[in-house]
Amino acid sequence: MSSLRTLATLSILTSATWPQLALAAPTEPNSLANPLNTPTGCQNCHSYGNIEPHGDAPYYAPFFGWRGSMMANASRDPVFWAGVAIASQDDADETILCVRCHSPRAFLEGRGGAISIDELQPSDLDGVECEVCHRSIAEAGVEPGNAQYTIDDVPVNGTVPRRGPFFYETEIGAPPHEWIQDPTLGDSRLCGTCHDVTTTRERVDDDGNGLGFAFNEQRTYSEWLGSAFALPGEGFRSCQDCHMAAMTEMPGCFENANAGITHATGGRRHDLAGANRFVLELLKGIYGTAGTDEIPDFFYDNALELIDLLLPTAATVELVPPSEVDLSVGLSGLEITVTNNTGHKLPTGYSEGRVMWLEVVGRYGDEVVYSSGRYDAAAGIEQDGQLRTYRAIADDQADGTTFHLLRNNHWVEDTRIPPRGLSPDPQTDPVGDRYTLGDDGAWPNFDIATYAFPAAPEVVDATPENADDDVLTIDVRLLYLINTPEYVQFLADENVTNSAGMDVLALFEDAGGAPPLELVSAQVTIPITGFGPSAASSSGTGADTTAGASASTSASGPSSSTGAATTASEESGSGGDAASEGGGGGCSCATPGTGGSSTLLPLGGFVLLARRRRRRA
Repeated sequence: MSSLRTLATLSILTSATWPQLALAAPTEPNSLANPLNTPTGCQNCHSYGNIEPHGDAPYYAPFFGWRGSMMANASRDPVFWAGVAIASQDDADETILCVRCHSPRAFLEGRGGAISIDELQPSDLDGVECEVCHRSIAEAGVEPGNAQYTIDDVPVNGTVPRRGPFFYETEIGAPPHEWIQDPTLGDSRLCGTCHDVTTTRERVDDDGNGLGFAFNEQRTYSEWLGSAFALPGEGFRSCQDCHMAAMTEMPGCFENANAGITHATGGRRHDLAGANRFVLELLKGIYGTAGTDEIPDFFYDNALELIDLLLPTAATVELVPPSEVDLSVGLSGLEITVTNNTGHKLPTGYSEGRVMWLEVVGRYGDEVVYSSGRYDAAAGIEQDGQLRTYRAIADDQADGTTFHLLRNNHWVEDTRIPPRGLSPDPQTDPVGDRYTLGDDGAWPNFDIATYAFPAAPEVVDATPENADDDVLTIDVRLLYLINTPEYVQFLADENVTNSAGMDVLALFEDAGGAPPLELVSAQVTIPITGFGPSAASSSGTGADTTAGASASTSASGPSSSTGAATTASEESGSGGDAASEGGGGGCSCATPGTGGSSTLLPLGGFVLLARRRRRRA
């Protein structure tokens, strides 16, 4: 390659000396002399099958991972456009920040004012595309957030180099295009370009007093930056470490894969996975084989598989049960600890219409004896006094209006679980009294909920002749819903601009609604006594039995399970949360969640409309 030596020299220079001296930062619309190349050009070389030893792993070719991800589909997301239409009604001048992040090409080519997908060009639909990242420069003086990206526009031998982690000593295995080794691609700050969002309204306190800084709408990057994950050392984990899995044997391109040539330093899958599984399923129906056939189902199926691999890594649930339960008295002292294993709040990101919660169900055989937070098809989340939610609710403090992103200026609550070692900062602190700073001066990365249930004298021993099966089975699930029915209905009802909200409502109805993800589950069995009288009992005293110490199902210790999650917030009803601070227990009886979808269960008693409302013109 004629330019290899030149590029090798350029690659060892710091980003402060080359090439941004010739750039304006951040990049503004219609300022690029060298427009972004389209992802289809990257596809030709960066789509290839796995080689050993990763033959059975998810596809790690960059294009394969990216194509079906929400990053690639950020500008196709119908929920996004429904939200933009309402945001434009609230503040038409501010929605350009939304487009800047979700469709960088549209912004860079002067279409950042779009408030409908119909206003985009076909090439704008590729969302956060290849060269947005592989031409990005970490520009001194440009703070992360609000999609303030600086795009390299300095050509070498006629083309702008692609930036990445690889360095090539010789032309063997080197790409046929210009390249620069740049650590920016592996730095969490690059992710912070879009994953911190600040609006123009001043944040206020509960009394409406200004706090002196703009509203911190999303702080995923800042949550990471203030956590123990950002500290150098054994516990360091970057955004890429979790969302772009490292591979030891990585070919740079199709030709290298065929020749068995891999890079000495390995590489990363372009999973770019989060938790927005249901919307990806909707997009598959719209743009996949059964829809417009623009994107083969393979890409969406691969992305869904990658989500299911990521989710079980993000949380742990531990159960500490009482030693036994007397049904005539009730259950008390059931302790559930949810630990956040991620490098950001659990869940994180955009808060509107999102909620994570604990579902607790105690059964004797098939009979439900106790429950909290059950998700039922007709009734939604069970609104009991012990319902434990993890969410962030923002509003316009002056009138309490929620769901209006650009009107938000006040956090009503933020009970999302902090990441490990999160330092106090008003931009990332929890809101409310759920959490207390630890002795190390950091927020805890876990939440402890203690449950108690009343007597259940109506439960009858089904097998009075057998004491060994007298047990209560407690099942706990950590569930997560990204788009609650209330939020979807809001998108339809509040939009007076176009049909985007009604279109989303129709999509959700046709699909049976958005099901919650089961992030993690755990189970424990507890011996029970104090059954009520049997209908066949002549004495009327019942046929109570007691599980002795030799019973194989005795509650001899805590139960735990690992799983995952991502973001949450609004949920109807405000059932009280019971909590206490303390330690967890050991591990047994774990049942990881699958990360897949379950049956639609509307939230807070909301039932999806049997008939669609008339669409606005």
